[in-house]
Amino acid sequence: MAVKEPITGFAAAVIREDGRWRCSPLDAAALTELDAAITELGKLRSTGAVFGLLAVDDEFFVIVRPSPRGASLLLSDAAAALDYDIAADVLDLLRVDPPDEEDEAVWPEGDLEVLADLGLPGVEMQVIVADVDLYPDEQLQMVAQRCGFGEQFTALLDEL
Repeated sequence: MAVKEPITGFAAAVIREDGRWRCSPLDAAALTELDAAITELGKLRSTGAVFGLLAVDDEFFVIVRPSPRGASLLLSDAAAALDYDIAADVLDLLRVDPPDEEDEAVWPEGDLEVLADLGLPGVEMQVIVADVDLYPDEQLQMVAQRCGFGEQFTALLDEL
């Protein structure tokens, strides 16, 4: 099931504390192991929001938002679970079966409301996810702009 080539993309931590946004890189392991992403995000102590944005191989993205009750997750394309372990891990944690290999449709799995409290309601997230003409980094840039940390996110991507 695992993709044998190295995974490309980026993993970013986003923190909002005292009304200010910060974006920082996560370890590359966060792109291949969901547990690594959740663990690393869990170490970032903040009184405000903490979540991760993962763009994997120009194919899909994952939003990870840890909480004491467990992680809220959004996978932009459920079919990615057929080729990528991290996407399969997301579906496993969500207790959702992967799609059939013949299914060509693109649909998200998880919590479309994962960032609703930060200004991105689920209906708008659905519009972003449904725009299959965009690469995952472009979709996440839209998420960042809508939530209010577009400049910080762009600055981080320029550093990577």
